[in-house]
Amino acid sequence: MSNPEKSLTPAEQLANASLNPSVQSQAMEPETDLWTGGFSPKAMIGTWLLSALFSIAVLVVLVMAPTLFGDKVSLKVLWSVGIGVVIAWWAIAISSYAYRRISVRYQLTNQRFIHKHGILVRTTDRIELIDIDDVAFSQGLIQRMLGVGTIRITSSDRSHPMLSLLGIDEVDRVSGMIDDARRKERRRRSLHIEAS
Repeated sequence: MSNPEKSLTPAEQLANASLNPSVQSQAMEPETDLWTGGFSPKAMIGTWLLSALFSIAVLVVLVMAPTLFGDKVSLKVLWSVGIGVVIAWWAIAISSYAYRRISVRYQLTNQRFIHKHGILVRTTDRIELIDIDDVAFSQGLIQRMLGVGTIRITSSDRSHPMLSLLGIDEVDRVSGMIDDARRKERRRRSLHIEAS
């Protein structure tokens, strides 16, 4: 005979278990902060290097323009367009950095993962740790050298079944902390972690 509890999500199992007085006393543990963070400035170093190389390449082309194009193109127009492109490139890069840095904040407690995003209108979403199914992280070559990366949280939460945390500093430590808190909370609430 199959166990009906196995087909329930962790949150549904918790709701069923909440009728048990011993589970209710365990659930009264105070919520404490474990980590807070956001987009790390180190995550943009690759973008800054690429932007610098692009700017140098444009300037080299502009300096060599008389040799490359001769009298076919107005040098004044070419310099105006070249400098305009470089300024636009840097404006986009700086705006992207400012938006990521200001608009997103994360908070990990011993019971929930809280994700706040937005500048003018701020939205706060909460994922119960018992709903988190998997925590993984990825890093590019430069990111590995700097210790930053992207954390991916997979959960049974309906609003965020897959949440990506971009540009997290000390990504291996933080992802391990989220996974440890998830396991501890599931054990505390007497739920089983299914092996994948």
